[in-house]
Amino acid sequence: MSESTADLRKLRQQMRLMKEEARLNESLLRKSQQRELDILTAGNLRELFKRLTRGLADSFAVDQVTLVLCDPDHEIRHLLIAEGGAGKTAPTDVKFFDALTGVAPQYASLHRPWLGAYRTADHQLVFGRDPYASIAMIGLRRQDKLIGSLNLASRDPDRYRRGLASDFLAHLGVIASFALENTVNRARLLRSGFTDVLTGWHNRRYLQLRLAEELSRARREKTSLSCLFLDLDHFKRVNDEHGHHAGDIVLAECAHRIDAEVRSSDVAARYGGEEFVILLPATEVDDAMLLAERIREAVSATPIALPDDEPLQVTVSIGVAGLRPADEEGDNKSVGERLLKMADLAMYSAKSSGRDRVAQAE
Repeated sequence: MSESTADLRKLRQQMRLMKEEARLNESLLRKSQQRELDILTAGNLRELFKRLTRGLADSFAVDQVTLVLCDPDHEIRHLLIAEGGAGKTAPTDVKFFDALTGVAPQYASLHRPWLGAYRTADHQLVFGRDPYASIAMIGLRRQDKLIGSLNLASRDPDRYRRGLASDFLAHLGVIASFALENTVNRARLLRSGFTDVLTGWHNRRYLQLRLAEELSRARREKTSLSCLFLDLDHFKRVNDEHGHHAGDIVLAECAHRIDAEVRSSDVAARYGGEEFVILLPATEVDDAMLLAERIREAVSATPIALPDDEPLQVTVSIGVAGLRPADEEGDNKSVGERLLKMADLAMYSAKSSGRDRVAQAE
């Protein structure tokens, strides 16, 4: 074989290797772009959390991916509950803390992705006690403030050893931070349209939507729908004698006491001013009356503390009404209005009978 032929074969071999490397790099680039697109297009918090944990664990073929978030006011947790319905919690790989101090030593200076050995004493709050060998912790930032981390764990000690290039992990952190901020903001915006700021309850707009849904369901399943209409007694006197700030405190505390008695299947909303409405799906009037009595007792159980003033005794009057939508004439709008009107009239009956009582609609 001549020297020129050997050189030609060697050149062809190099060309094949370069083409294969280019093909592999193109595949990795497409996979990376698709991974980032999946994160950026998550429709809600629950879906984003799933894609950042289980989705990345599958994509990177690692043993575990966790998401740690600093949530001192429990806002993200509340948004997640509101988004997913009562009783649903965050995915197990998403870990919330009121502060990052003491969670892991790396949070003191997590400006770049941290790669190294897993140590139970340092990292069990981030990953748990599984016997991982190496981990990567990627800081998540909002307005240059550390808000948490995206964390990858492997049983391979060389997967995330110190000294490895981490630029692509840093880029992933930027994408994850951006997606998290956008998704939280969307959840806030969605909730603000249906939530009363003072009490945290749903508002009248939300009630109207849910009333239509519950009426349709009750008609479909041939079940009863009951309604409680609540009004705090002498609330104008609270504002006049103690000020509007005291009135806000009373409203928020009463909402909290009522909420403690409301079941997860019920629909509760601040109707306006000092009025609240609770829809009770698949509930007969007798059972609604029992719940109303529990709420009345809870509101008046103890005086409400006011700043720079004596504790204030507060009571509530409650009207109860119920119907079986399948037996009612008219569309859902007219039937819903009738149900609310019946409960409202019963509430006024309770007030005219002396207040601090429950009355049932005729």
